[in-house]
Amino acid sequence: MTGKQAYKTIIVDDEPLARLRLKTLISEYPEKFEVIGEAENGEEAIEKINHQHPDFIFLDIQMPEINGFDVLKKINYLPKIIFCTAFDEFALQAFDTNCIDYLVKPLTKERFAKTIEKIDQFNDSETTINIERLVEQFNREYKKNDATSIPVKVGDKVIFIRLDEVSYFQADEKYVSVLTKHSKSYTLDSSLKRLEIKLPDYFIRVHKSYLINKNLLKEIRKHFNNRFVIILDDYNQSKITSGRSFYAEIKSMFEL
Repeated sequence: MTGKQAYKTIIVDDEPLARLRLKTLISEYPEKFEVIGEAENGEEAIEKINHQHPDFIFLDIQMPEINGFDVLKKINYLPKIIFCTAFDEFALQAFDTNCIDYLVKPLTKERFAKTIEKIDQFNDSETTINIERLVEQFNREYKKNDATSIPVKVGDKVIFIRLDEVSYFQADEKYVSVLTKHSKSYTLDSSLKRLEIKLPDYFIRVHKSYLINKNLLKEIRKHFNNRFVIILDDYNQSKITSGRSFYAEIKSMFEL
């Protein structure tokens, strides 16, 4: 980018750790990107993009309420776009001609370097994006089951926990705890509502404070007052009592 100014850039992602990871990767290319803002939801993204007119946005696709495609439909200024997604690569093959690139989470330095190569080869005539086509493709091909891991901040680093190793998620006031089948515990700066949107279908809500991995289900016992005791096949043989409002759904799901 000799002789060119760094691209003014906005990062859009509802997960703080994902934004942090992107900022870390972007910081290694200060001659290419100047991060001028972040947005943690679709509404904030629309406001900042329309107001600040960035050259680039790194855009998460699946966000609560207003997803990435809805953001694109509601902005009056179209920057260059790099999609970020937790879905596998095959589901995004059709997007290659509609955006500069897409990054599949968890993000890696090696994959980000390829994005930089694409930016260097980019032709400004390729910025047109067919939003309706993207929405149609999203609705037809995207499946939550493609997510395979979740980022967790531990000290000054971010590690990735395989979802098939997670026994359950437990909400406690502001934070959510992640319990693995090997009895390791981590803390997420998130909410069960957000997780429920992003997690694969084998995670089910059995209580307002619990999302369990039904692939680790060992036993279900009827409990009093329209509840069940759920025993998971993990190191602790965890026992979780379901909420009364989930009785009918659990009974129907497991034909109890």
